[in-house]
Amino acid sequence: MADVRFEAIRKTFGKVVAVDDVDLAVPDGEFTVLLGPSGCGKTTLLRCLAGLEKVDGGRVLIGSRDATDQPPRRRRIAMVFQSYAVFPHMRVYDNIGFGLKMQKTKKATVKERVHSAAELLHIEELLDRYPAQLSGGQRQRVAVARAIATPNDVLLMDEPLSNLDALLRMEMRAELKALLQQLGTTTIYVTHDQVEALSMGDRVAVMNAGRIVQADTPLAVYDRPADMFVGGFIGTPPMNFLEAEVSANGGAPHVRLGESSFPLDDGAGVRPGKVVLGIRAEAIAVEQERRDGTIQATVVVVEPLGSHNLLTVRIGEDLVKVSTRPDVFPEPASDLWLRFEPARIRWMDPDTRAAFGAPAPAGTEA
Repeated sequence: MADVRFEAIRKTFGKVVAVDDVDLAVPDGEFTVLLGPSGCGKTTLLRCLAGLEKVDGGRVLIGSRDATDQPPRRRRIAMVFQSYAVFPHMRVYDNIGFGLKMQKTKKATVKERVHSAAELLHIEELLDRYPAQLSGGQRQRVAVARAIATPNDVLLMDEPLSNLDALLRMEMRAELKALLQQLGTTTIYVTHDQVEALSMGDRVAVMNAGRIVQADTPLAVYDRPADMFVGGFIGTPPMNFLEAEVSANGGAPHVRLGESSFPLDDGAGVRPGKVVLGIRAEAIAVEQERRDGTIQATVVVVEPLGSHNLLTVRIGEDLVKVSTRPDVFPEPASDLWLRFEPARIRWMDPDTRAAFGAPAPAGTEA
């Protein structure tokens, strides 16, 4: 196993900048997820690490080796693709052992490693079948088994679960996370699915327009987004963003939202003037009557979701999502009052759209 470092990686396709001066360090044994919308550069960055794309600038280091100009076969990397890429004319046994045979590994060792990988993926009974006789989930397990059967320093996964149905994807997430924890292999996983990223990764690197805008633990990325893009991309529903104004008025500073206001929490680090208030739906409490420090809102719609209700309410010109208990069911067009949890508020600069006090995006070092 080995750590991985991207140093000022740049990759262009004609006039399109796919990866723009990316720095990222992945420690030995860590499971890092590259998360972002389609076209943000995450798969291109993965392919640069695998040697499938030649970088236009920067360096790729694997352990102590500078792998920037090494061919893929010398990088000691295994990769699992979105399309499974299993060989249809080979049995499952031969698919799993293909990399080992290409390395001219002894037959006894091939047999041992194939059966060991199949056992880890619970596909021992499928070794004599062909891919056409397997379900999508079984073919994905074969692809993962092939990747881990061959000794490698780093495991790369490019949206490996996206072709599975929702229930199977959920089952495979748990199985894959448990497997990688057991193996302890340095893993870089690409996805646009935030649930996969938050539930599986030790660390999440959020990408946008070819750059890493935040790299942190899943909880930090969710609760303390570095900017409005991260807060709006992660979360179901996304973080609420409201235009607000902080005023001192000769006394304690207050935050005005619509026609209501509440006192600014000490240590918020926000100066008087226009700001953007970011808050998650579950960090808003609902009151049935006006109290000190609450914000008046008008109910637009109520969505029952079983474990909770999701309210859409209006504050001034802003629509806000609020998560409540399933027994809270206000009538549309009725008024209610909201209380924001001070510690969960994220203050954003309306001009830069970045969080006040957030580290620079280059703070991607481990």
